[in-house]
Amino acid sequence: MARKPTGPEDYSRPLRRLLVALLVLLLLGLFLLWRIDSPRVERFRSALVDAVVPNMEWALVPVSKAAGMVENFQSYDRIYEQNQELKRELQKMTAWKEAARQLGEQNARLLDLNKVRLDPKLTWVTGQVLADSGSPFRQSVLLNVGARDGIRDGWATMDGLGFVGRISGVGERTSRVILLTDSNSRVPVTVQPSGQRALLSGDNSAMPILEFIEDADEIAPGDRVVTAGDGGVLPAGLLVGQVVRDTDRRLRVVMSADYQRLEFLRVLRSHELEPITDPGGLIAPPLLPSTPEPVVDAEGEAAAPPVAGGGDVGESGSGDAEAGGSDGGG
Repeated sequence: MARKPTGPEDYSRPLRRLLVALLVLLLLGLFLLWRIDSPRVERFRSALVDAVVPNMEWALVPVSKAAGMVENFQSYDRIYEQNQELKRELQKMTAWKEAARQLGEQNARLLDLNKVRLDPKLTWVTGQVLADSGSPFRQSVLLNVGARDGIRDGWATMDGLGFVGRISGVGERTSRVILLTDSNSRVPVTVQPSGQRALLSGDNSAMPILEFIEDADEIAPGDRVVTAGDGGVLPAGLLVGQVVRDTDRRLRVVMSADYQRLEFLRVLRSHELEPITDPGGLIAPPLLPSTPEPVVDAEGEAAAPPVAGGGDVGESGSGDAEAGGSDGGG
């Protein structure tokens, strides 16, 4: 009968059994050793621990690493929570910062409005800008003041620096301001110091055009532009901006008002002026109708005017003379 070939499995199984038996015996011996209560055995146990445990540090490395990883993970979790809390606080602080910045800008605008020096006869109403048209074909803003505040069409509006536009449409509680940059805006202005008159025409750009200038050679870049006050609708002397020369050699005006941040506008009350009907003291009174001059005859004597009731002028005159002569003779 042929023998079966032997392989590694035939030797590994008995070897594993033997190793398991030895391990069980070793563990049982350690258990019994640690259970015996004897001074000698206690000294033996101490010596065994002192001899084995220091040399087993390499075996404790994975345990210590795992414990460190767990501790680091817990620390990372705490740091992550703190980071999220700091992010939430930072968002709150950012919101407060934005609110503080807006309040600071509003305060600066109001201070600028208070610093503007106007004609003492002019009064004003300060309104807040509610909305912007935002249209490329129309430049206008909406104010929160209207007819109940006495606002009328055509009144001028200013921010803290310069002239912005005029009222064009009044409601009960709101009013619309057409800006100087609007294509429908036409405002007569004066260029200082030359005193040249011109017309400021908006073209939906940031810099309106100066048109119909009396003498363009008298105007130079940097000159000051103010309202002319022609027509009596807008007050004279309101600051508009400065003259600049465009790339196409046209004269334009850089606005003094900050059109990018229109938050508060001052509406100037321009009350109607009484018309002048009587001439002034320096104007001469009208001439009265002239009286007819006496007619001089050929002999150099002035002819008497005709007498009502008929009669010859010469006869009456001679009769009077005769009467006078007779009286004198008598």
